[in-house]
Order: sequence, then structure tokens, then C-alpha cells
Amino acid sequence: MISRRAFTIGAGLAPLGLAAALAPGWAARAETRFEIELSDAEWRERLTSAQYAILRDHATERAFTNEHLGERSPLLNESRAGNYTCAGCDLPVYRSETKFDSRTGWPSFWDAIEGAVGTKDDYQLIFIRRTEVHCARCGGHLGHVFEDGPPPTGLRHCLNGLAMNFVPD
Repeated sequence: MISRRAFTIGAGLAPLGLAAALAPGWAARAETRFEIELSDAEWRERLTSAQYAILRDHATERAFTNEHLGERSPLLNESRAGNYTCAGCDLPVYRSETKFDSRTGWPSFWDAIEGAVGTKDDYQLIFIRRTEVHCARCGGHLGHVFEDGPPPTGLRHCLNGLAMNFVPD
């Protein structure tokens, strides 16, 4: 699903011939099939308003508050052993032992559970390519991955707390 924001940006850039630079990411999103695919109404019934905005429309929580649309996530400060699961489909996506304090204001991990997440180019910030992280089972937007994390991977999976649930060991 293309967000309204992405559609508006693309429509505004089309006369300038720049929309084509964004099209590959949009085309990939439309062609990707996931094990769990629900209608818009089914997603809205399953998720809270903030979870829907983040997982389905690619919204982002405010840094350090982990708040969106009046909902707050406690996961930035979660330090118990356990698994972080996708709020859309309950797939375990990150383990607590890979979590670290990135001082960015979002829950951060240096690695995902193998096969649990996918990535794709994200051009929602015009002329800046980022790498989006999404759930491999339902396609829910979790956050972004950057190459400024700690060893052993050097990656920082910077995630929305409201996109996940925590299951303690």
C-alpha cells in the first residue's frame, strides 16, 4: 500500500520527471506477497490506531517518548530477557540479547532473528535513500536499519516500539 504522503510526493514530482527515481520502491511494495495479508478493514480491527499508522502507513513514533497518536510504548526501556514480536502478526523478530541503547530515542537492535525481517529501499525522505525494515510474515513496517551500530554486525535496527510486543522468557 502506498501511503498518502508517498503518493502526494510522487504526484508532485511527476511533472519534474523525478517520480521515476521513487517508483522502484513503490513497485516492489506492490509486488511483494506475504504469508499474512489482510484487508485494510481487517488490519484496522486487529491493530490500535497508532499501530496501524506505523505498521501499515509507515508512520514513526516521536523519539524518546515512543508515542504516536496518544499511544505510548514501554519498549525503549524494556531490559528483561525475551523476544520482541511483530504487533501485526506476533512473529518473533528480535531477541533481547541483541538490544542496545543507541541513544537515539527508539528501541535499537544490532541484529534480527534470522529470516524474521525483510528490508527494502525507502525514499519517503526526498532524495535520501534509507533502508526500511519490515516483518517478513505480514510486511508490517517496523523501522529502519542504519550502518552505525555496534559489533558484531555494525548495524542499528532503529524500531518503533508500538510496532512490536514483548514476550518475556
